[in-house]
Formats: sequence, structure tokens, C-alpha cells
Amino acid sequence: MRALEHKIPPPVVGALIAAAMWALSLPAPPLALPPWVGGPLIVLLVIAGVTFDLLGLIAFLRMKTTINPLQPGKASALVTVGVYRITRNPMYVGMALLLTAWAVHLAALWPLLGPVLFVLYINRFQIAPEERVLKELFGEEYVAYTARVRRWRSEEHTSELQSH
Repeated sequence: MRALEHKIPPPVVGALIAAAMWALSLPAPPLALPPWVGGPLIVLLVIAGVTFDLLGLIAFLRMKTTINPLQPGKASALVTVGVYRITRNPMYVGMALLLTAWAVHLAALWPLLGPVLFVLYINRFQIAPEERVLKELFGEEYVAYTARVRRWRSEEHTSELQSH
């Protein structure tokens, strides 16, 4: 399975899953949301997704490190500021939110599997191999960062959720 690690750019993975979601929506049972729920939910998810994507990209550009997800070994800096204090993977969070917005827009049951498949694929074939490389490049600094901030959300936010 290592053959798929860092082989397909995550935006391409997202686009392929989005296309599959559309294809699955055609024969799928409808998911009827009232327009006053579906429309605002889609807008909220798109805004959140684009915001995570842009904030992640801007943080990488400010630190002058590579934005190429297929070559994490070219990273020149460990980015832990800004949105990276909330999640180690804001651009992947953004893509998952955009796929969720697409699923809501398609208004069918089966496309809801798309964001789940995206997260599973990205965790296995993109994030896990990235983490191996970053640990090798940045050592204890990266290990300390992973102890503070989870892949998909920060430890602080997790603790807040668990206490409620």
C-alpha cells in the first residue's frame, strides 16, 4: 500500500471523490433538507472550508516553506502558528468541509460517504507519511507539536468538547 503514499495530490483526491459523490447521488435515496437549512449550511461549510484552506496556505507562504504535499521532505520550516495551533492539517480540514458542503448540495444519502472516504484516504496515504518525514526533519520540535495539536483539531478544543 506504500505505493499510493504521496502519489496523488490531495486536491486531485478531493476532485475525484467529488465526482464519485455526484455519480452516487443520481441513484441514491434523497436527503431532503428544508431550503432554510440546506442553503445556509452549504454557505457556512464553504466559508469555513475556504478559510481553513487559505489560512493554511498563507501560513506556509509566510514561513517560506514548500506547499507541495507530495514532497514534504522539502519543508524548510515547521509551521505551528496561526491556524496550525488548531489543527496540524488545515488544508485537509478545508477540503473535507468543502466535500461536506458538496454532499449537502447533492441532497442524497450516498454522497455523505465522500468526506469520510476523503479523511480515511488522506490519513493513510498523505498525513501518516508526511508525519514520518516531518518527524525525521524536525525531531523533538515536531513530536512536541504533535502532542499539543491533533491531526484534525487541537487538544485544547478536544478537552473543551469533552468537558461539556
